[in-house]
Amino acid sequence: MTEDAQELGPRQFVGRRGGDTATLVDGSVIAGVPEAKRAAEEAGRALRFDFLDDEAVLDLLHRRHADEEEMFGAGFKHGVPLALVGFGAVVYWGGVAQYWETPASRNAYLAVAAAVLVTQIFFFVRSAIRVWGDPVRQNLRARAAKYREIAHIARRGGAEIPAHYPHYGPYPFAATFRPDVDDREQSRSKGADDHGNG
Repeated sequence: MTEDAQELGPRQFVGRRGGDTATLVDGSVIAGVPEAKRAAEEAGRALRFDFLDDEAVLDLLHRRHADEEEMFGAGFKHGVPLALVGFGAVVYWGGVAQYWETPASRNAYLAVAAAVLVTQIFFFVRSAIRVWGDPVRQNLRARAAKYREIAHIARRGGAEIPAHYPHYGPYPFAATFRPDVDDREQSRSKGADDHGNG
């Protein structure tokens, strides 16, 4: 469990990366709207998850936040250096290297700059595939996105649910549910938590 999670109340979660904490809406509140209850039951069968189980949903939202933090961290770790190196290479070419007298020197610069950029791109893509393309994480994102949809149905149906709850946007990508890896999600999450506590 992370330090942030330890500071949260028993029914709280972080609604978005770096955002304020939110409080879990009881499953009974969502189930009080027939259309939302029906949607939750249908989604539960399709995604193999009980969207009306408060404990399971709270765990889902904690893990979704941790996943979002890691997605951002991976993108920042590799995306920022890639942007800086690329920008620096272009500026240096435009201001200095293109004016070098010998074509051999200019070609050598271009070769080195290209090699560095390709290496940076490789690390960025590898990180993206590992974090965004992980099928276990995709199951987590698919369930989190569906929970958001169900909560919005309940709110439109008159349930007392805060606007934008659970306060994060839908995943536009990397949220395909994969039933063949469904059983790995819980065990992998528990293993990560155990490792973090150890």
